[in-house]
Amino acid sequence: MNIQIHSIHFDADQKLLDLINKKVEKLNHYFDAIIGSEVFLKIDKASTAENKVVEIKLNVPGNDLFVKRQCQSFEEAADECTDALRQQLKKRKEKTRRNLSRKQI
Repeated sequence: MNIQIHSIHFDADQKLLDLINKKVEKLNHYFDAIIGSEVFLKIDKASTAENKVVEIKLNVPGNDLFVKRQCQSFEEAADECTDALRQQLKKRKEKTRRNLSRKQI
């Protein structure tokens, strides 16, 4: 899977990039037809503590999956994004499996 990480208006350190790569790569275990992904890291201008934004777009056959989370840290937001995508991928895989079984009947 091709993973592109974009940090908007700041330079993300290598530790954060490695963590996000690792988390997004793990999504292949739930749905092996993932073509690629784009990750956007942003710092919201709001003065609240929860100003770190992570957006992940997964390119899968059919429709793309998209998740956006805002938390106190990029690591926490990445965790929440990958958890949400994991659920979406499980649903997509089950739906695909049901459609295939209906076609075979």
